[in-house]
Amino acid sequence: MQILAVSKTQAPSLNYVGRDGRELVNLAERLADYAFRLSYSDLDSSTIDEAKKRFVDAFGCAIGSYDEAPVKIARRVASSTGNGKSTILGTRTKVPTEAATFVNGLMIRYFDFNDTYLSKEPAHPSDNVGATLSVAEREGANGKDLILSTVLAYEIQCRLCDAADIRHRGWDHVCYGLVSAALGAGKLLGLGRDQLANAVNIALSAHIAMRQVRAGEISMWKGASFAEAARNAVFAAFLAEAGMKGPSPIFEGEMGFFRQVSGPFELDFESFGGRGGSFKLKESCVKYWPVEYHAQTAVWAAAQLKKEFDDPADIESILVETHEAGYSILGKDREKWRPSTKETADHSLPYIVAVSLLRGKIENSDYSPTKLQDPEMLKVIKKVRTVEDPKLTKLYPNRGMPNKITVNLRGGKTATAESTIPRGHPLNPMDESELESKFRNLAGKFLGRRRTEEALLGLRSLERVKDTGEIMSLLRISERH
Repeated sequence: MQILAVSKTQAPSLNYVGRDGRELVNLAERLADYAFRLSYSDLDSSTIDEAKKRFVDAFGCAIGSYDEAPVKIARRVASSTGNGKSTILGTRTKVPTEAATFVNGLMIRYFDFNDTYLSKEPAHPSDNVGATLSVAEREGANGKDLILSTVLAYEIQCRLCDAADIRHRGWDHVCYGLVSAALGAGKLLGLGRDQLANAVNIALSAHIAMRQVRAGEISMWKGASFAEAARNAVFAAFLAEAGMKGPSPIFEGEMGFFRQVSGPFELDFESFGGRGGSFKLKESCVKYWPVEYHAQTAVWAAAQLKKEFDDPADIESILVETHEAGYSILGKDREKWRPSTKETADHSLPYIVAVSLLRGKIENSDYSPTKLQDPEMLKVIKKVRTVEDPKLTKLYPNRGMPNKITVNLRGGKTATAESTIPRGHPLNPMDESELESKFRNLAGKFLGRRRTEEALLGLRSLERVKDTGEIMSLLRISERH
């Protein structure tokens, strides 16, 4: 077993040997070695099948967001950057690959409906698809290349999320995406190991993102933060391809990532997918509801409690007991009790619980300006109190992300519901029909029934696609829209 161990004052021992016998002295080189040597033949059939499901999920989210204001802004700006080789999803417009990476990544992320990975640092690994898709099209890559580069990006990001929590240090999880998207893009470009390491060095040195993007009142930029990281990561890969060298060692250096951002951590490369372990993509969680993932179980619990009362006016108080991540991300900021933006509302445990108690479910339409001002909802949300329960925190993330809701009603009646493992979690997975139904609900109104089914058919056989451009054509929205 080969493990990278770093102390606060000491560089790693120089004893890691790459598979070609060359000594690799820092983490960026070791990550690059893994990326360089990973091949499609290393992917087992279950990983390939799950990857195709993640593409269905990501592309449904992307096409569904086509008419949203931030997407329109990004599309307009990207279209002004000139002609290029990568297509903006849903259109015929080809722009420079970095610009397409940004728009496509924003589209996948905007609804906060794409997949999640839960660990020391939570993240959304399908955010990487904005980069791998756009670079794959530029390079004329086939479906297998797209699958491989995306599985690689998932693996890198999720392994870093396992290694160190950076949100409590004030940094956004998309910092890890700088590494994963750079290596995913670099793999498609056919970069050598040294070039891949330099892509990481360049991307990570200059684009560290602050956690403020997800604190307090949340802006449009919440959905764009990873898209921006991916845009910079792709450009870093292009620079490395052309011979640019970046600062090294970027992780272990005197002013590097360990000292400035994450603290020291270890990576066991022999447990990575394709070596001794399984691929992390299979551990990502698909969303059943369009809410931040830590609130998925709150929707299920609230929907169950809706059956306990006929009139919302009968509700006297609502107690939401949650785990630490649920409380710190969704339930502690005062703005969560009067969200004025869609981005704040889908990250508001009080709002999500109030809507779910009233409707028994929650949908993207529940984040409209009108719904955010709904008088009935505002009465209910004032009755919500959130607390962290240490017993629930102990279950997170390996045994779920539990939420327990207690509703006190007039006449002294009390009703409680608790949910721990939501639908879409690896321990309670959505089946293929549910994922395809989600795709139809999100993308169908833009693609129409025939093109929706054609797109699903193409994605089911993605490994047989000869050119990624075929996927862009399948996802093109009618010009009549």
